[in-house]
Amino acid sequence: MSYSDSCTKVFNYWRFRTMYSIIIGYAAFYLVRQNFSFALPALYSDLGYTKAQIGTAITVGAVLYGVGKCLFGYVGDRYSARYIMVIGLFMSAVMNICLGFSCAIPSFVIFCALNNCFQSMGWPPCAKLLTHWFSPVEIGTRWALWNTSQQIGGTAAMLLSAFLISHFSWRYVFFVPGIIAAILAVFLFNRLRDTPESLNLPSVEKMTGFVSAAEHSKKWETTTEENITYIATLKMALANKKVWYVGMANFFVYVCRMTFFYWGPTFLLESKGSTVAGAGVQMAMYDIAGMFGGVFAGYLSDKVFKGRRGPVGALCMIILAIMIGLLLVSGKENHILNTICMIVVGFLVTGPQILVGVAASDFASKKAAATASGFTGALGYAGSALVGGVGFVADNYGWKMVFVVAIMSAIISAVFFALTWNAKSKILEDKENYEQKG
Repeated sequence: MSYSDSCTKVFNYWRFRTMYSIIIGYAAFYLVRQNFSFALPALYSDLGYTKAQIGTAITVGAVLYGVGKCLFGYVGDRYSARYIMVIGLFMSAVMNICLGFSCAIPSFVIFCALNNCFQSMGWPPCAKLLTHWFSPVEIGTRWALWNTSQQIGGTAAMLLSAFLISHFSWRYVFFVPGIIAAILAVFLFNRLRDTPESLNLPSVEKMTGFVSAAEHSKKWETTTEENITYIATLKMALANKKVWYVGMANFFVYVCRMTFFYWGPTFLLESKGSTVAGAGVQMAMYDIAGMFGGVFAGYLSDKVFKGRRGPVGALCMIILAIMIGLLLVSGKENHILNTICMIVVGFLVTGPQILVGVAASDFASKKAAATASGFTGALGYAGSALVGGVGFVADNYGWKMVFVVAIMSAIISAVFFALTWNAKSKILEDKENYEQKG
């Protein structure tokens, strides 16, 4: 076996290892995040907490999560993604164990807030790892594949938490996932490596044949790894208008996504005449469709649109607006049509959410990928915060107005995606210019 073949074999092994590790690792973050909702009913009855008190913990945690995404985005670009992700998961595990021991609302709020802070250390390192191990013409598909970890972790959290609540107490809903997450943090530390270069391998662009040796010798800004200043990192991410475009697109994507995530079952029960079991099945199919929709959107952006994320995001959001409108006007007894609409909505809304992170990393370059991804993620959670007002709108203006807002949000998001219609990552543009010059 030649040196080149041996090098390729080692590189592919580490790419595969990185991919399955971050899928397992980010799923573990959800294991010690979504378990919280299962403990809530017991917290009300066992400890006498009020919904307002628990709401305080949720609000504080959500703010810290959004701020943390921005902060750790920058930290992730400057320091080891491997260490940041491992520390975040391990400390989130510790906070869960502390939540299990909590007996007073002040301590509960503190540990819940800290858990959300450490949770924010999960996404940015994954964004950095993906951009360093996968080239611009394949990262959309790989990012979407990694994103299935959210559904995997969420499903695992639901099943495990339901079992623990049924057979033990609410405290074990925090204890057991915390212990599992701590073990998986050690697993991640063993499995992950930051970049191919840290293993004395060539960059991903050269190893995948994305650039030739002659092109690689140009040392494009996106393929070099020297340290840059804090201001330079922020400038790459936040002074780029295309990052702001996809960030604003994400704001409105999350208005649509979280409207269905939080209020979908209630809407189906009150407005569409679904049974509790029927609404549960419809929401499960909504989630499953999202997994496939995300991978399909990533594939389209890579293979059909050649690294352009804007067209896929815009088209998905336009069709999403139409499907929400169809769901709104469909009859109360038309359960088959309502179910089909929920499946298509789930399929369409996940892809744009994924492509925002990919596009932000594309536009900001590898050096600021985590910062840009964290920033657009924080804007998404700002949009999610608005969804808390859906209950007020539904009570005072009806579900029709809720879905009018969702339809308008989808259209506005499509407009922001369309503003990046022809935009690609800088390295793709550089490569095209290089080839045109011969």
